[in-house]
Amino acid sequence: MRNKNLIIVLTILVSALCLYYLSFSLISRNVQKDAAAYATDAQGNVDLAKQQTYLDSIWREPVFMNYTYEQVSSKELGLGLDLKGGMHVVLEVSPVEIIKSLSGNSKDPNFLKALARAQELQKNSQESFTTLFGEAYREVDPTGRLSRIFSNSSNRGRISYESSNAEVLNVIDGEVEDAIDRSFNILRTRIDKFGVNQPNIQRLKGSGRIQIELPGVDNPDRVRKLLSGMANLEFWEVWTPEEFSPYFAKLNDYLTAQEKAGKLNLGTTAAAQQDALNKAAAPAATVAPQTEDVLAQAAATDTTTGTTDTTALAQTTPAADGLDSLAAEQSSVLARLFTMMPSGLGANVRDTAKINDILTSPEVRSIFPSNMKFLWSVKPITGDNRQEFVEFYAVKKGRGGKAPLGGDAINDARQDFDQSGRPEITMNMNPAGAKQWARLTAANVERQIAIVLDDNVYSAPVVKGEITGGNSSISGNFTVEEAQDLANILKAGKMPAPTRIVEEAIVGPSLGQEAINQGLISTLAGLLLVVIFMVAYYSRGGLIADLALVFNIFFILGVLAQFNAALTLPGIAGIVLTLGMAVDANVLIFERMREEARKGLSMREVINKGYDKAFMTILDANVTTFLVGFILYYFGSGPVKGFAITLMIGIVTSFFTAVFISRLFVEATFKKGGKLAFSTALTDKLFSNIKFDVMKYRKAAYSFSIAVLLLGIVALVVNGGPNLGVDFKGGRSYVVEFDSAVPASEIRSSLVDDFQSAGTEVKTFGATNRVKIITSWLADDESIEADEKVKTALVQGLEQYNNLNPEILSSSKVGATMADDIQKTALVAVLLALVGIFLYVMLRFRKWQFSLGGVIALLHDALMIIAVFAILDMFGISYEMDQVFIAAVLTIIGFSINDTVVIFDRVREYMNDNPRSPLKDLVNPALISTFSRTIITSSTVFLVVLVLFIFGGEVLRGFSLAMIIGVLFGTYSSLFIATPVVVDTMKEKKEPAASLKSTPQAQTAR
Repeated sequence: MRNKNLIIVLTILVSALCLYYLSFSLISRNVQKDAAAYATDAQGNVDLAKQQTYLDSIWREPVFMNYTYEQVSSKELGLGLDLKGGMHVVLEVSPVEIIKSLSGNSKDPNFLKALARAQELQKNSQESFTTLFGEAYREVDPTGRLSRIFSNSSNRGRISYESSNAEVLNVIDGEVEDAIDRSFNILRTRIDKFGVNQPNIQRLKGSGRIQIELPGVDNPDRVRKLLSGMANLEFWEVWTPEEFSPYFAKLNDYLTAQEKAGKLNLGTTAAAQQDALNKAAAPAATVAPQTEDVLAQAAATDTTTGTTDTTALAQTTPAADGLDSLAAEQSSVLARLFTMMPSGLGANVRDTAKINDILTSPEVRSIFPSNMKFLWSVKPITGDNRQEFVEFYAVKKGRGGKAPLGGDAINDARQDFDQSGRPEITMNMNPAGAKQWARLTAANVERQIAIVLDDNVYSAPVVKGEITGGNSSISGNFTVEEAQDLANILKAGKMPAPTRIVEEAIVGPSLGQEAINQGLISTLAGLLLVVIFMVAYYSRGGLIADLALVFNIFFILGVLAQFNAALTLPGIAGIVLTLGMAVDANVLIFERMREEARKGLSMREVINKGYDKAFMTILDANVTTFLVGFILYYFGSGPVKGFAITLMIGIVTSFFTAVFISRLFVEATFKKGGKLAFSTALTDKLFSNIKFDVMKYRKAAYSFSIAVLLLGIVALVVNGGPNLGVDFKGGRSYVVEFDSAVPASEIRSSLVDDFQSAGTEVKTFGATNRVKIITSWLADDESIEADEKVKTALVQGLEQYNNLNPEILSSSKVGATMADDIQKTALVAVLLALVGIFLYVMLRFRKWQFSLGGVIALLHDALMIIAVFAILDMFGISYEMDQVFIAAVLTIIGFSINDTVVIFDRVREYMNDNPRSPLKDLVNPALISTFSRTIITSSTVFLVVLVLFIFGGEVLRGFSLAMIIGVLFGTYSSLFIATPVVVDTMKEKKEPAASLKSTPQAQTAR
């Protein structure tokens, strides 16, 4: 074996890296166990608040190799929503409001008609909304000029009266993209404040949508309000420390009296947490009330200056003698709650909730003036001891409790650089806003003005003079990124971009735990079957293959951890499927070795030739399957993307373990024992006398396939179309559990009236006492109000079963436009997979007939799965065709082309060895020589997906059924469709047949 030492070193390095990254998951689980033990009382009850307190206390503390718990938890192999429970949401930023705002809320009838028409077009198009709006405006007013609508004061310098429609649309498109970016940043900040562990937020490519995954959330209503709420940008006047320190002195006296009376318990402050945990021998460090590092970082200076006719503003450190004296009294209540910072008061992040509770109590509110409001800075400051602090601000309420100036006053805000090359933010206000800004700055010279978004202070510069003209700049100790973020925050108030939820899925923790159990059982059962089969068939060689399989699983999990991916239920399905497909490479190698051994070669030559001759076949088969996985990943979302990641990783690791690691074990075993067996007495001659004529039965096979497909078309017509899932047709679905079984038909009857006779399906889901309810009622209405309306109707419809305690375990929603996009994306994914495979096969085999035969066979397999699903549906066996179903179809395409490429490779080998022989004379020997490998691999994958079907749970039952059908028809098409099509389309040279150089019966598999 060449480069043996390199392979050994690489294996050790990869194993070490996988072990290193997986260790974070182990450490994190141990910390969570310690937290649970700390929060468990004598009766075994877990205090969740106390458990979270423990985790918060060590969030910044080293728990593993100088890594803090925060860093460890961010590196662990996380669990997806379907395993852990939580919420998946896809939000769409409304471009309609952005365009209306750009137009100055124009009432032009053609403009409004074009907007309405664009919204209609969007339901059946994947073009950007700006493009659709342009098309709609040309349709409504062919000679109309958009510049007449959009050339206003807020667009001065970008759109003039002479601007062409194309130029106007370019500006609109840029503003829509900016709005999506701003919404993304705002949502990210909101989610960070929400306190979800390992949240995932990302923009979906080529759309105005943002995908958010929140594992473990238990308050979906709060999440919906959090994500759908409008960004609220405001400018507030700030009380100086000298002005509010007398009130805080009164607060300190009040709290001290309350504590002495036993009515106040500050045992959950940062310092008190540390004391309690230290006594409990928990690994934590004492929190200092203030550190030089905190003061140094908090002293970052903001300077706000005006351009031309503006007066400079500079950030200064306000005097706070009263607060200093209070903080100096270390035994005072305020000293335990607050810490001194350059701008005044601040607090440990962990204490802010307690402080908020105190400040919002009626007794404490009576101490302060009615126009005083308390806010926190958005960005924590981290000290050397890894504790986080936020600054505390007291702002002045205006008339009616409102801010004196809102975000709608801002025309534009951009990140720029000052004369010294330092990052700054330039801000331009509209005429009305400029007047208000001038009055506000004039009244607050040498005082702070807080820039607040969603009640979080982003900056609080000090005014140095009145600013007129509406042009200002804010500069200071910013990084470029911080300046860009603040510019986005300021700009967020200019054009409101409301968001709407177009897809939503909620998974309850109980369902998640069940999914974990089912996934683990199916994985272990699949692994056990493969291990037993390989040993029974290949003897000691099978043990080596099993060892390589263990390495394969270890590498898959390790690589997932390195990429910080989350393990999902489809991901587990990908691992289970990889177990079956990984065997194929070993089967190819071992069958080739058995073939070479029958030629009388030495064991050393058998090993070398077996691996060398199988290498390119394995590579070709893996590349085609990897191509399908890549297309799945690029076009998929949610569970499909998780499955694709696992599949691609599994393909790479299985190639490495089968081709290189297994060879290390094979050679080591041979070197030690001097011999090596690759078969048992039972399997040695199992496929040695196979004889069949594929070409003889090809027309019968064609007729059979056409008959099944026609029957499938009839079934689709009878059924009224395919049984599409919610993610393809739009609507809402709910998983409901009862104390005992209830007939699905009865539940449907009770719900039809409540859902106003809209399309409603009810079917048993995983257990006799659990059903899945799907309705298309209000599918076009994607508002939160509609969600509540449908859910209320569901609850009302289930009232007659209240004695059985119906519980909604999970819910999901897909809007009509989102469903349309998912359908088109799925179709594009399938077509691209076929095109990619066609090109690759043509490149490798140099004849388009091989590509055509392969693609026809793959298209045959995909249509067969759909046809059989439709036929089963006609007989009452109904499974949805959803995104996971498409994943199964694409996986079968990858599996089937794997099998087909192996056969094509042997046909090509025979063609090269016998160039004068007619192709039809070479096909049968090639198929016979690869028959054992085809049956063994197909049987192994079939066993694995059968286990998945039985034990994988209802969530994956449709997927595994599609895989079972696909494996059967994929094997059939590789034998009776793909190769015969190649023969029927390839022109033969009229030359006498020559005998084969190698006897077919002496060949086994490759």
